[in-house]
Amino acid sequence: MANAPKTTTPAKKESGNSGNLFASLAIIICFIVGYVVWAYVMGSPSNFLEENPENQPKPGNYLGMVYHAGVIVPVLIGLFLMVWVFSIERFLVISRAAGTGNVGNFVRKIQSLINGGNIDSAIAECDKQKGSVANVVKAGLLKYKDVSANTGLDAEKSVVAIQKEIEETTALEMPMLEKNMNVIATLVSIGTLTGLLGTVTGMIKAFSALATGGAPDSAKLANGISEALINTATGIATSTFAIVMYNILTAKIDNLTYSIDEAGFSIVQTYAANHK
Repeated sequence: MANAPKTTTPAKKESGNSGNLFASLAIIICFIVGYVVWAYVMGSPSNFLEENPENQPKPGNYLGMVYHAGVIVPVLIGLFLMVWVFSIERFLVISRAAGTGNVGNFVRKIQSLINGGNIDSAIAECDKQKGSVANVVKAGLLKYKDVSANTGLDAEKSVVAIQKEIEETTALEMPMLEKNMNVIATLVSIGTLTGLLGTVTGMIKAFSALATGGAPDSAKLANGISEALINTATGIATSTFAIVMYNILTAKIDNLTYSIDEAGFSIVQTYAANHK
């Protein structure tokens, strides 16, 4: 039983490598899609006067307005897509980790079965539930059976063995849940800073139009202000969405962690109470 965590390590490493590959590809693809949307959808000639992207957008054509906001726009679109992609990916992983049924009901059922001494039934429930929470609980229950069958161990050493098994299995399962969360956390700051960069470049163009000799170039002035405002709005929207999704996902991970701790505590306390 003590060798169980070691047998899962290669699988975890393989999962980690595939996760890194996914993150790298997702970032690259999001930026490519962002550029394609900016250059070929927003920059479509049909969005501009005389079918020329160099001209002003047609009245009320927002795609043309965003296109004229400059080359920071495709970067911001890529960042916004990244928030969506990584949030959906985390939702799927966390949902899979929670298992097939409600985690709260699962933990309560496990506690009831443990208190009644039905360890085998509790293990069967773990097999039915699946997911990271069930894996950790099952590891603790199997160690519970193992130390119960070993009459040579005293109660204190058995409790320590069960706790260690639960901790080791948790250490293998939890990194999978938290993976790529740092990407979403980074996007919170990157979105705002990139939007601010677009704001600065837009204001530079606006003041450049004012600095020309004679009458200011009204078209360049308008484009500069528009670029600044559009980039600001997109950057803020990206950061806001990233903050909301990060908090939601963190709350879900905390809930799973709490469920694991609650079930593990029940296993240890039940063993300690029955083997005084």
